[in-house]
Amino acid sequence: MNGTIFKACSCRDEETGKKLGKSCPRLRRSSGGGERWSSTHGRWAYQLELPAHADGRRRNPLRRQGFATLEEAEAELGQARELLALDEDPHIRRRVTELMLSVLKDTRALPAVEEVRRKVRTRQDLNPSVTVAEWMEEFLRRKRRIDPTTRRSYEAHIRLYFVPYLGEIRLDRLRVSDVAGMFDAIEEFNDVITAARASGDPGERLGVRNRRPVGPATMHRIRATLRHALNIAIKQDRLIDFNPAAVVELPDAASPKALVWTDERVADWNRTLQRRLTAEQQQRRGSELSRAVMLNVYASTPRPSPVMVWTPSHTYAFLAHAAAHRLSALYRLIALRGLRRGEAVGLRWRDVDLSAGIAGVHWQITQLGWQPMQGKPKTEASDRTIALDDDTVAALRAHRKAQAAERLVAGEMWVDSGFVFTDEIGRPLHPQQVSDQFYLLAFQVGLPPVRLHDLRHGAATLMLAAGVDVKIVQETLGHVSSTFTRDTYTSVYPELAKTAAESTAALVNTTARNGQTARLINLPAKTGDNAST
Repeated sequence: MNGTIFKACSCRDEETGKKLGKSCPRLRRSSGGGERWSSTHGRWAYQLELPAHADGRRRNPLRRQGFATLEEAEAELGQARELLALDEDPHIRRRVTELMLSVLKDTRALPAVEEVRRKVRTRQDLNPSVTVAEWMEEFLRRKRRIDPTTRRSYEAHIRLYFVPYLGEIRLDRLRVSDVAGMFDAIEEFNDVITAARASGDPGERLGVRNRRPVGPATMHRIRATLRHALNIAIKQDRLIDFNPAAVVELPDAASPKALVWTDERVADWNRTLQRRLTAEQQQRRGSELSRAVMLNVYASTPRPSPVMVWTPSHTYAFLAHAAAHRLSALYRLIALRGLRRGEAVGLRWRDVDLSAGIAGVHWQITQLGWQPMQGKPKTEASDRTIALDDDTVAALRAHRKAQAAERLVAGEMWVDSGFVFTDEIGRPLHPQQVSDQFYLLAFQVGLPPVRLHDLRHGAATLMLAAGVDVKIVQETLGHVSSTFTRDTYTSVYPELAKTAAESTAALVNTTARNGQTARLINLPAKTGDNAST
């Protein structure tokens, strides 16, 4: 199983039209009486024999090509050899081989040696094909001694949440962000249920007839079911070695207090993050952590509060970093104008007037399970028109120009959906795609983590801190009343609170320095017994 390295190209025989591959004469050149590989023609490749199937049938060799340098081909061949040498047991070696081929098919890269070594050492199942839905079915089958009420609860959680939102994800690739995204979608669908029940449309009411909003206590029970099922996958079957449901934070039954990411809170959180990254690296025996692993640790590190708000400088850093991304205008609308995720994804060009600097929020795209669902905003107040600042107008003009260029590239494949934000061929965006990209951008720029929905909270706080009247903030956010706006978005940036305190004291001090005297009321003189009391 040493393998061979060679060069190949895509040249074809002039007579037969067949690819010459590694037999092309141009791949070698004469030099000093011998032959050497050409430095300008062809790409490097390798071939490695693989262990036979369990029944003795020979397996096709592993062939990989397209490497720009000899060193790249040698490195991957060495990685493949190392994977096959992890265990002498023929059964385990076959399982490693199947894992290699499966991961190569999905990612076009070999699995990390240290990750597979850990699974082999702890005797975990190397089969990567078990999905969350398949495991949930197996989990429920094993729970034979639970009471009927608990079984109904498990069945409901699996049917309504785990299968629709997470079912197609491979169990060993389930991430913290996937579980957090499920709960974000549940919260968003709560709004859909409330709006449908409040509407006079019989069709909308019928669509949510058997659904009711999911409260914080129920969300904790949903997470407990998922955590229990994943713990069994860890302890009994060794299918995974990490439980993402165990670290996802949920709000308490009472609405959590929003906190601002002050310098002190960022420093404390970053120290915890660094300790967890160091521990993860030690567990992997000093190997370099992949971006996916670091993003997972970043997302799962506990925050001071489930609802965190960026400072203005944080928001500026994020928008500056996101400016090069094709969805930068969308994130700007959420961060500065307070649009909900579904409202931003559902914005249509016919409702945007860039000359007047306004945008009509008349549609939204939410999730029912994993399925995107288009519809009207959740309440009458949510159906609104918002003002746009000059920079946001400029960002939307640039976005429309870029979208026109994408349309030219797509040609006949372009879908004329009419939405402001689409994929590269004009189709509406999936809401979860927007959330996933947001978390990645925030991670890349090194900002403390917040949820995408927290940008809306931050937009409200920014407007109130800038002195915008609460009534205007209410109408911009699409709230039913200004009382709700005032009660919900009470977080204040510490520096502004300090300024307000100083301004209040300064007003009194200025009055004294100007020699102003106050008019005092006349009190009766204290005489006799009254004077001594």
